Amino acid sequence: MIAVSDLRAGMTFELDGKLIKVLDASHHKPGKGNTVMRMKLRDVRSGATYDTTMRPDEKVKKAHIDTKPVQFLYVQDDIANFMDLETYEQYEVPTELIEDELKFMLENMEVKIQFFGTEVIGLAVPTSVVLKVVETQPSIKGATVTGSGKPATMETGLVVNVPDFVEEGELLEINTQEGTYLKRASK
Repeated sequence: MIAVSDLRAGMTFELDGKLIKVLDASHHKPGKGNTVMRMKLRDVRSGATYDTTMRPDEKVKKAHIDTKPVQFLYVQDDIANFMDLETYEQYEVPTELIEDELKFMLENMEVKIQFFGTEVIGLAVPTSVVLKVVETQPSIKGATVTGSGKPATMETGLVVNVPDFVEEGELLEINTQEGTYLKRASK
């Protein structure tokens, strides 16, 4: 059991027979009354997200999540295919379960698959990835990093706001937690 006040983004717990992942959690002290935890949660199995509040002293059962390193192979018919790097066993994961993570993944990339018992519940991607720009507006002469930026479509279909000097074909490092541009990647 874990106190609700100890829950952080990324943690998973069980509640009323459901497996719940914390997307965001923060303490909130209203003008009157007791402190509450405001949380954005996702039902891991259904994919539904919702906002809720809980008392900080409430207890929930922390879910034991195992991870395994796997290689992303390909997507076919709404199923993403992965291979265990040690046993060569293959896993099929419905794309609707991992649609956010797929925006950061290229074929043959190494990621971690997450299990609750024998049930596949998600993926953990690296905190940053290098992706190629496939479409953006032409660069502007004399552009600086401080400009407002422009949208760029990456090779996975992800759209990121980038500085004005970035051109098509460049490799960029992208933050996977926020989906934001970090820097140009060295070739």
